[in-house]
Amino acid sequence: MEKEWHMIFWFLCLAVATSGDQHHMGIQPLSKIAMHKAVVKLHKSAYVKANPDVLGLKGENTEWMTVKFGRSNASADDWLAVFSPAKFNASTYVPSMGNPSYLTPLLATAPIKYQFANYSTTNYAQTGKGTLKFRLINQRYDFAFGLFSGGLSKPKLVAVSNIVAFANPKAPLYPRLALGKSWNEMTVTWTSDYDISEAIPFVEWGFKGETQIRSPAGTLTFIQSSMCGPPARTVGWREPGFFHTSFLKELWPNLEYTYRLGHRLYNGSYIWSTNYSFKAPPFPGQNSLQRVIIFGDTGKAERDGSNEYQNYQPGSLNTTDQLIKDLENYDIVFHIGDMPYANGFLSQWDQFTEMVEPIASKVPYMVASGNHERDWPDSGSFYPTEDSGGECGVPAETMFYVPAENRAKYWYAADYGMFHFCIADTEHDWREGSEQYQFIEKCLAKADRQKQPWLIFAAHRVLGYSSNSWYAEQGSFEEPMGRSSLQKLWQKYRVDIAFFGHVHSYERTCQIYENICVNSETSNFSGIVNGTIHVVAGGGGSHLSAFTDLQTAWSLFKDYDFGFVKLTAFNHSSLLFEYKKSSDGKVYDSFTITREYKDVLACTIDSCPPTTLAT
Repeated sequence: MEKEWHMIFWFLCLAVATSGDQHHMGIQPLSKIAMHKAVVKLHKSAYVKANPDVLGLKGENTEWMTVKFGRSNASADDWLAVFSPAKFNASTYVPSMGNPSYLTPLLATAPIKYQFANYSTTNYAQTGKGTLKFRLINQRYDFAFGLFSGGLSKPKLVAVSNIVAFANPKAPLYPRLALGKSWNEMTVTWTSDYDISEAIPFVEWGFKGETQIRSPAGTLTFIQSSMCGPPARTVGWREPGFFHTSFLKELWPNLEYTYRLGHRLYNGSYIWSTNYSFKAPPFPGQNSLQRVIIFGDTGKAERDGSNEYQNYQPGSLNTTDQLIKDLENYDIVFHIGDMPYANGFLSQWDQFTEMVEPIASKVPYMVASGNHERDWPDSGSFYPTEDSGGECGVPAETMFYVPAENRAKYWYAADYGMFHFCIADTEHDWREGSEQYQFIEKCLAKADRQKQPWLIFAAHRVLGYSSNSWYAEQGSFEEPMGRSSLQKLWQKYRVDIAFFGHVHSYERTCQIYENICVNSETSNFSGIVNGTIHVVAGGGGSHLSAFTDLQTAWSLFKDYDFGFVKLTAFNHSSLLFEYKKSSDGKVYDSFTITREYKDVLACTIDSCPPTTLAT
């Protein structure tokens, strides 16, 4: 065992996480561990015992367990890490699945989480004995716990636990619903450890309480050499499993369907998930109650308190739990970029999909690309930062389906009843003349405002207006070059609301065009669409971003807190906007839009095509 751990740490020395966007991104907790300085000092007086040994005996995908540990000369900076896979012998490593031999062995990974030894045993340093509770999720491999001395900066491994594993590590898990390319189609994507050489993936589904049918699923994965740089390509790499997507077609609008994930093994037996359900989307233009949730920049946190010593994403569980609590009162979610902030530590993607599963398995969970999913130098991203930790978009694009023509270009249109959404990808060029600019104009122009009166634009970085401190320091109050190209499109096509994330707070503007409020109203908008309301909804959970002290004339409401937005379309002429705090789910800002179709058609500045005096 000691030889194996020596090999692990040798390979962990190969990379240390790097990241950019230091204004507000914080530090990925796993990157704070100085694994390049780690040494193995297994000591006979030190011990770690994990209980139980086998998890998920009743089919559970998550389970709490107790870890007891101790050593002589205990210190307040001792800590306990969870490794998965639990062990390996690097000398037996053989490159597979197309991975070149010069890459780090597949099982040499960073820990997936950690806690300090005195987290729940405050007198640990005096007694030399401690107990911690860990919540583990099924992540395909077995687990082992390592006790370290020396803090995070000079780690010494002094003891290793027994091996812990889930009863069925290959099980189909964590379904994510998404709208398909047609209005009456729902897609289901899930994770398993079944390759197509072992089993055939499918979804069994149908009307609730009636005969079910089966639809096949396609299977994707990605390999270590798909990553663009460290830590994703080195210390942060972990085998991702397989991702299966099935397309459930010809749905009847607004009816409830049940479904479960299946794998047919080649010996004729079946592996099943638990049962789930969803409501089919409404027909485009259908006049019915339709409710939308929008936010960005959630991140992920651990329910057992692990990894949270850096206060990296303190609000993510509050946002998630509020949305779970209110699950029956909305129909679709848009997460507009920066999902787990894995930053190259791929184990965090599993933990994120598990965190959002109660939501994503019930309603469409539509996503957008953020800097922490996509950006890496010389990878084609518009920004040459290292914010993705070497992922360069691959995990997000593979694990979350969006109805894009090319998922490497994460822009797309989506219809949901009376709403038409145009989702942009700020990590690719959006400026006039670019491929994405052409898409944005085509998407906005496609909206039939008589049938779909509510036109929504959304993207990750702030292409509109923000009173954030670092935008103010730049003097732009936006992403540089953000609105110079796009504001004429928003005005021409009369976009109702433009949503952005990236800034970890909430802010709402007046109806605005070219830096000028075009309407004195603040809460009850009606009549002609003479400007677009801009909303920053990036307070999904990651550490908060400060506002400037400058008073911006166009800003109507700011909140330095975690929260999300809810849109409710009652009919073709009435829309309710609500901003809710994640801490209590109460409404702290709201407005209404009331208008008729003729108000959308009416001309305002720069919004109408030329006319003729000919009769």
